[in-house]
Amino acid sequence: MPGLFKTSNPALNERTFDNRVAIAGEAMTLQGTVNKTGFLLFCALATAAWTWYLVRTQPESVALWLWGGLIGGLVLALVTVFKKEWSPVTAPAYALCEGLALGGISAVFNAAYPGIAIEALGLTAAVTAVMLLLYTSGLVRATPKFTIGVVAATGGIFLFYIVDLVMGFFGHHVPLLYSTGPWGIGLSVVIVIVASLNLILDFAFVETGVHQGAAKYMEWYGAFGIMVTLVWMYIEILRLLSKMRSR
Repeated sequence: MPGLFKTSNPALNERTFDNRVAIAGEAMTLQGTVNKTGFLLFCALATAAWTWYLVRTQPESVALWLWGGLIGGLVLALVTVFKKEWSPVTAPAYALCEGLALGGISAVFNAAYPGIAIEALGLTAAVTAVMLLLYTSGLVRATPKFTIGVVAATGGIFLFYIVDLVMGFFGHHVPLLYSTGPWGIGLSVVIVIVASLNLILDFAFVETGVHQGAAKYMEWYGAFGIMVTLVWMYIEILRLLSKMRSR
């Protein structure tokens, strides 16, 4: 049932493992993917710590590192999606770039709301742990209805983002995205929930690759896909906490 393994994560979709069957002794494993996900997280934390340090020592240079990380991360993400066999190199590079961006973004939020970055990081880790527990215990599975619902919700959210981006070119934004009122906070809560549910689809998709005997390098690609979701979830939790703090 190919449709069962769809995911709204652009890095992981039902055709990811097409024509990527491993040769003997070089198959993708779940433990290998977990290890590589941990390595990518370490890379991101390392460069995030660097930009965080620069905020205190060389604040005038932070913007350069932040935007360099954002642009570099976007380019590397696109390269990884289209050239999956390059993921052993591009996935760590993507994580390093995202760390530069996240360190700068976190520093900006933390300057306005002291302690918010640690809170967001802790909540992201907690939500990830809960999602993993729910998935491994079988309490939540990526059934067809569940998958369709999460994919539809994620698509709606990103359409909302695109509208806001287009409006930004004309000096306007979607007010609800930035509102600190009950509706604005409610929207952020919904977005965080949808982002966390995407982890269930990502876990299921990686498990599918393992069962299909995908090539060893797909461990890096699977870890990259999970990293994309974690970055989105962290940023949305940061936004949610900032809205709550502003009240």
